[in-house]
Amino acid sequence: MRDGFPDFRLGNVLATSFTGTLSERQGNAVERIPTPQRLVDWLVVNGLAVDSCTPVQLDLARELRESIHAAATAAALQEALPASALQVINDRSAQGRAAAILTAEGERHWRLGSASRVEDALGVIAADAISVVAGERDGKLALCASPTCRAAFFDTSQSRTRKWCDMNTCGNRQKKARFQANQRRGARPAG
Repeated sequence: MRDGFPDFRLGNVLATSFTGTLSERQGNAVERIPTPQRLVDWLVVNGLAVDSCTPVQLDLARELRESIHAAATAAALQEALPASALQVINDRSAQGRAAAILTAEGERHWRLGSASRVEDALGVIAADAISVVAGERDGKLALCASPTCRAAFFDTSQSRTRKWCDMNTCGNRQKKARFQANQRRGARPAG
């Protein structure tokens, strides 16, 4: 925990990592971008450095985050994609002014518009969400098996049977609970 804020849960897929800025959605929700500066921090960590963020831009980011989560959840459950979520994702994608650039190391990076606006970074995140939900990448959308989490994540495991959004948190928590339940059952006197 840095500066009193919960740590970011980073993943390999930008769009689903962004939805992870709100975790434990079905339990005691943990907001990981509670202030405009924390959104700036998250964007920097994810290669989308912006100069600043206003409360209005933070609201736009949270609206995009929830729209991506709704669309990813529907896709994971093979349900119809919510029209309102699609509208937000498509609008943010269209409003961003970012360009993909290739580095000398052969990696893709993003160059945001000349003012390094939050809207440009949100456009990159929205475009990534479109790619993931549209099935353009190798992997599948899934939902965390933790009943308190239910985060959408992108499963790129060979078998596509991953259960947890993050093994170090949700997976370990569930395994620990299962172990303790088994211990309690084994400790009961025979009757």
